[in-house]
Amino acid sequence: MYVVCLDLETTLVPEFWIEIARATGIEELRRTTRDEPDYDLLMRQRIKTLREHGIGMDRIESIVAGVEPLPGAKDFLDALRAETQVILLSDTFRQFAHPMMEKLGWPTIFYNELSVDADGFIDGYHMRVDHMKLASVRALQSIGFDTMAVGDSFNDVEMIRASAHGWLIHGSQAVVAANPDIAHFDDYPSLLAAIERQLGA
Repeated sequence: MYVVCLDLETTLVPEFWIEIARATGIEELRRTTRDEPDYDLLMRQRIKTLREHGIGMDRIESIVAGVEPLPGAKDFLDALRAETQVILLSDTFRQFAHPMMEKLGWPTIFYNELSVDADGFIDGYHMRVDHMKLASVRALQSIGFDTMAVGDSFNDVEMIRASAHGWLIHGSQAVVAANPDIAHFDDYPSLLAAIERQLGA
């Protein structure tokens, strides 16, 4: 039996940090794992930048609450969940992802946690485990599931390569160029068809 493991940001929803950058006008926040593979470096830069600009968690949560899924994402997810089990694996955080889950029909998601200081600023982040996406795929495989994986970023590649089948969707030029052997799609119907072919194989 297959479990399809999906990334969240850019795969199903806009990049939260890009939405925050757009709303605040802070261009430095536009960098994502599509641009910077070192996630710890990226997060430390984000936390520092937010504090320097006086952007607290309340403001961030109000921005994220207004983000909508990408066009067609919920229909794709609903169709896929009707055929097989799906788990969202994301390096994002509970405070960002939770409002989006209602809009996506409450899929199962594994995510991380931000810590906030007494002044309301993000002061750290807590990952469940190193390489959570890969660890989750291997854990599913260890209890008898086969996995398929879909993502868009450098931090999705290892879970894609560890799975029986995997694809990129909405990937940046850098990610696609660095992984020419991984099929890349720009639309949900084509991706769904590729997954369905493997489910039916």
